[in-house]
Amino acid sequence: MNARSGGCALKLSEHDENVIRYYLPKNEVAADLADFFSVFSDATRVKILSSLCITEMCVTDLCLMLDQNQSTVSHQLAFLRSLRLVKTRRVGKIVYYSIGNQYILNVLDTGISFLGF
Repeated sequence: MNARSGGCALKLSEHDENVIRYYLPKNEVAADLADFFSVFSDATRVKILSSLCITEMCVTDLCLMLDQNQSTVSHQLAFLRSLRLVKTRRVGKIVYYSIGNQYILNVLDTGISFLGF
């Protein structure tokens, strides 16, 4: 049922309807966007990303800062890396992690501002 066939009192102008249809994300884009924002639904991932916005870190340092075990941090880093939200740099046997791009910092800042912190 659509808004034009009854059941809804909202009457969109043809202009508004066209604008909405133009800007409404396609299904694939909407799904990808939902997946992207789901990254921020886990507190450990948010803390990892927040830490990496400040400086690159190895797993050991992240574990100490977040008071989390190595398995948990490594698992979350692998997930974030698979989404290209973090990148790596190897120095000998040590792998350093950093944020994938500046947009991550912007998303975190926007969320903090929205929440009023």
